[in-house]
Amino acid sequence: MRKLPPLALTGLSLLAGLIVGALALLAAGYNPFAAYATLIAGVFHAPRDWSFVLIRSTPLVLTGLSVAFAFRTGLFNIGAEGQYIMGALGATLFGVFVPLPAVLHIPLTMLAGILCGAAWGAVAGILKSRWGINEVISTIMLNWIALYINNSVVSVEGFRRPHSEASLQILDSARIDWLGAWKTTPEGLAFRESQPLLNDILRTPANAGILVAIVAVILVAFLLEKTVLGYRLRAVGFNKDAAAFSGIAVPRYVVISMALAGALAGLAGGLQVQGVSREVAKLAAMEGNGFDGIAVALIGFSQPWGVFGAALFYGVLKHGGPKLQPALGIPMEIIQIIMGSVIFFLALPGIWQTLANTWRSWRGNRVRSSR
Repeated sequence: MRKLPPLALTGLSLLAGLIVGALALLAAGYNPFAAYATLIAGVFHAPRDWSFVLIRSTPLVLTGLSVAFAFRTGLFNIGAEGQYIMGALGATLFGVFVPLPAVLHIPLTMLAGILCGAAWGAVAGILKSRWGINEVISTIMLNWIALYINNSVVSVEGFRRPHSEASLQILDSARIDWLGAWKTTPEGLAFRESQPLLNDILRTPANAGILVAIVAVILVAFLLEKTVLGYRLRAVGFNKDAAAFSGIAVPRYVVISMALAGALAGLAGGLQVQGVSREVAKLAAMEGNGFDGIAVALIGFSQPWGVFGAALFYGVLKHGGPKLQPALGIPMEIIQIIMGSVIFFLALPGIWQTLANTWRSWRGNRVRSSR
């Protein structure tokens, strides 16, 4: 029997997740049609809502790419969260203490985030390639080490903002939000008042991060499918023994893979600082962007453009979901039920394949019996 394509499996799993969410809403005494209508209206109500969806989706595109890239090369990068934290910290340090013209400061601040994330990912790669330490264990530990490093550095006098649990804010020359600081000047405010649609978007932390994320998707797809490096990385992922037999230095490519995965997650953290938060703060717990990237990679079947679509879907739920409680009194946990159900059904592709095979057999028998 013909296998279902990944897009069909994703679509069926999303539909099943929404159905499970509807059943949970019914069981709790809520109207699922009203809930989903409120969710959709909350996303498409105004231009600022579209902007918030993109803002929430941007880090998930990159952490999802990070996890997906590792998947494609035979590794399980649970450390995107720690790499994200280190990327955000590195970008903030560079953005605060290295004054440069914007034309240099913006890309170099991004590069600082990329390099910090790559270095943190490479640590797990070295531990695996040299001593055989499983990357799942090492990256989980590295997540917590990154969190405590972040909290320690933020506490340093001269970097910590006075009377605050956050760092100093990056210089204006490192920011990537649209129109930067100009939009709050008298001239900028006058211009915004003359452009209602644009003004509605600029009321949000709208920034160029989504464009950088799209470029990253294109580059990752090109790297994996069109380059020698990508071929070797995928060969190591498919079969390490066969790759080693063909002359590929497997340990080296394990380190390269984890470093590149870390670079993507570090870029996510850096862009979040440059475009949204403009600072890092002490963390009581993980923020979750790296862990959400695992779900995004699974929903996107570890394909770069699939990850992009999954991140947008996640962004819709993250922005629209909180509006269910004030509008209808529906708890936010319903959104988690939906996402958990989607992942559950994605993890059981045999269910959909069996149903598809049963449908094809029934349809074929019906056609033959009608002749």
